[in-house]
Amino acid sequence: MARMRKKADLPTKICATCGKPFAWRKKWERVWDEVRYCSDRCRAEAKRARPQAAS
Repeated sequence: MARMRKKADLPTKICATCGKPFAWRKKWERVWDEVRYCSDRCRAEAKRARPQAAS
C-alpha cells in the first residue's frame, strides 16, 4: 500500500473564482488537470458571474 503524503507535499492550485490556494484531493485524481475551482460554491459563482450568451 502507498504511504500517506503530508498535506504540504500535495500539489496546489489557485481557485479561478476566489483566488485562494487549494490542495489536491483523492477524488480529483483523474481530472486534476481540469480542476479550476476549490469548491462547488466557487464553480456556481463563476457560472452566475458570466451568464451564457443567447444564440
